[in-house]
Amino acid sequence: MFDTFTPQLLELFATSLWETLVMVGLSGLAGTALALPLGVLLHLTHPGGVLENPRLNRVVGGMVNAVRSTPFIILLVAIIPFTRLVTGSSIGTAAAVVPLTMAAAPFIARLIESALREVDHGLVEAALAMGASTPQIVFKVLLPEALPGIVAALTITLVSLTGYSAMAGAIGGGGLGDLGIRYGYQRFLPEVMLAVVLVLIAFVQLLQSLGDWAVRRLSHK
Repeated sequence: MFDTFTPQLLELFATSLWETLVMVGLSGLAGTALALPLGVLLHLTHPGGVLENPRLNRVVGGMVNAVRSTPFIILLVAIIPFTRLVTGSSIGTAAAVVPLTMAAAPFIARLIESALREVDHGLVEAALAMGASTPQIVFKVLLPEALPGIVAALTITLVSLTGYSAMAGAIGGGGLGDLGIRYGYQRFLPEVMLAVVLVLIAFVQLLQSLGDWAVRRLSHK
């Protein structure tokens, strides 16, 4: 079994792991940048919100739900023209970041909205009574109070993106998923597939542990 893991294959493992880290990291950052304003907007415009606007809330919520309900493998293929426009290619690690970001953003937005709803409404009312503006309420009340929940949401998202990145590897996205398909499945090397699965499990455990630690630290503060 160990004879399978030649220096060349071990080097390929390291490269694939790095590609997975890049895909998950970049798509997580980009997805959060898109999702944060969406999540805040959904919270502010929901019935009883600071900027209550049911029509806008339904439109934005409908778009978010439409993307969330699309299976990732279908989304991956459906936005290939957009991916090519952004990255110049539809295969490779950079290209995989685009659909991963599109899949992550609405998911994070809903989780952020849920975290913001957990903030004590009395704090918002007190801020309004003192004449706070909407940006002040968002950046000095809502986001600081909801930060532990938002970090927990991002942890869940990064774990999900790890699985999505492996799926992206099945159609040339690179990373550990691509390695598992090409060597473990197509070349009939089950030990390689097993090694990929074990590495992904360890990676997810590390992500979850770091996320839980960050939530505990923020909650104590």
